[in-house]
Amino acid sequence: MSTLITAERIPGAAVYGVEQMSYTVDGASGQDYAAALTVASLKEAVAIEKSLAAYSEVIRQRERKLDDLGEVMAALNRAISTLKTENTESSDKTEKSAELRKAYDLADKYGIKLGWVSFSDSTMQMNRGQAYKAQNEVQYALDKEDNELKQDTVSMSSYMSKRDNAFSTASRVVKKAIKTASSTIGNLGG
Repeated sequence: MSTLITAERIPGAAVYGVEQMSYTVDGASGQDYAAALTVASLKEAVAIEKSLAAYSEVIRQRERKLDDLGEVMAALNRAISTLKTENTESSDKTEKSAELRKAYDLADKYGIKLGWVSFSDSTMQMNRGQAYKAQNEVQYALDKEDNELKQDTVSMSSYMSKRDNAFSTASRVVKKAIKTASSTIGNLGG
């Protein structure tokens, strides 16, 4: 396992008998520990920030898909409410609906086949059993997408927390270095 931070003695450099060290942090030599830690923390924060943009896009796509599938479900519910018979096996003919056609296309876009809709010139034919089956398929897709969205949101929140911690670490180290330098200069003058 490689060492992230290695200390090397600076030959001939000693203050009050204390050897002075040069630090190599992850391949960047000549930095003191505080500067190296600050740089490493900032690099981590920037890398995480870049990945957050990808997470945000995935979440937006999932939300868009949920909206589309919600439209499909609403159209299915309205179509079922127009069926005349309660019998799940008998077929009803209803007028061709632009809304249902759009729902059919949206479902197809996400790989859900609403095979129960048969489009002809002016009518579509379906039965209640097939409609209920389609509702179940769309509901399954909605639930699955909602679960994925929740997982992505938790992951994104975790990344945001890591990013904030990295920025915070860099900030604390810089503040401490400034305070130490200020204190040292004050002690030299007194």
